[in-house]
Amino acid sequence: MVESQEEQIKKESEFSAKNYKPLPVVLSKGKGVWLWDTDGNKYLDMMSAYSAVSHGHAHPELVKVLHQQSELLGITSRAFYTNTLGPFLEKLTSMSGLEVALPMNTGAEAVETAIKAARRWAYKTKKVEANKAEIIVVEGNFHGRTTTIISFSSDNESREDFGPYTPGFVTIKYNNIDSLKDAITKNTAALLVEPIQGEAGIIIPDSEWLPEVRKICTENNVLLILDEIQSGLGRTGKMFAFEHSSIKPDGLILGKALGGGLLPVSCFLSTSEVMQWFVPGSHGSTFGGYPLAAAIGKRSLEVIEEEKLVENSNQQGSYFLAELKKIESPILKQIRGKGLWIGVEIDTKIINGRNICKHLLKKGILSKETHASIIRFAPPLIIEKKEIDWAVHTFKETLKEIEENQIHQ
Repeated sequence: MVESQEEQIKKESEFSAKNYKPLPVVLSKGKGVWLWDTDGNKYLDMMSAYSAVSHGHAHPELVKVLHQQSELLGITSRAFYTNTLGPFLEKLTSMSGLEVALPMNTGAEAVETAIKAARRWAYKTKKVEANKAEIIVVEGNFHGRTTTIISFSSDNESREDFGPYTPGFVTIKYNNIDSLKDAITKNTAALLVEPIQGEAGIIIPDSEWLPEVRKICTENNVLLILDEIQSGLGRTGKMFAFEHSSIKPDGLILGKALGGGLLPVSCFLSTSEVMQWFVPGSHGSTFGGYPLAAAIGKRSLEVIEEEKLVENSNQQGSYFLAELKKIESPILKQIRGKGLWIGVEIDTKIINGRNICKHLLKKGILSKETHASIIRFAPPLIIEKKEIDWAVHTFKETLKEIEENQIHQ
């Protein structure tokens, strides 16, 4: 007997820790930009697993590599060389313009790697006094949920009752040059920042901000480390979001889409000068850079180029944003985005974000709110105009129905 969605939701809720609050749908299949629930209902994926499914669900090229490599060699650990890691990292460094890569699994692990790299560089190269190194971060940041990372989060839900917190971080205002200048001291190792803030609500800084940040970091011998776990690999209409500003970071953190929507794959990239201080025993991961992940990672990068997903993100994203901005509704406060990464800010006095997402769910669109006031639209980068047109029409229709319900109450 097949369990109903209600029964499956009840089972997951019974045996799972309550650290997530999913929307009430049980998904069982994905293909391209579409997902299906256990009853066979079809949905347009407007979340892409927070950019992890940028290639679309079950991309045939990536599934083929998954099958082929898993039959050959899955994992050996980094105790031995393998024939897939070198080509993967060569491709990654070539695309990013950075010289050395350290592969990990999750985005948070790659952020932790970046923190360790910056601190060791500060002591070994910059000659900061032992245990005095500071890393500057910004308000509204989201870099993961490990104990060190939540120590510099400005989100109370991420931090509360998880102390004591890791020291060594200084928080400044986002998109504020004076705040950065005031925070730099002789002990400053790095600035860790998202070029566009994702979980904060797709917050895009002024166009001159990142170039000025780059200049100040260079002048003060401070590493500029960019977290592009969500914004990287085509999401914003460029291969990397920093390319919109024509700069180059000292460190780059990648994840999510790197795994092709099939595996957790992440990486920290930097210069030879920074990475020289990682020596055997100083850092590692059993699964970091394992053969299967490396094969998928390399192919995922190639597919982005071959299928021109960056160009599609730029073209379709501009169209999507323009069409959304044509919608007139008292529910909408602001719409902002780059490429296929769009945040729709709503008036929570009328309705909160979760309820809008529930309405969209009923109409076949999967999205998720952030901070109750922002709806995210971040579909796979393979999305086409006809699917965007349907999504915009459905969203407009949903808002109209909500408005009418409010009037009748």
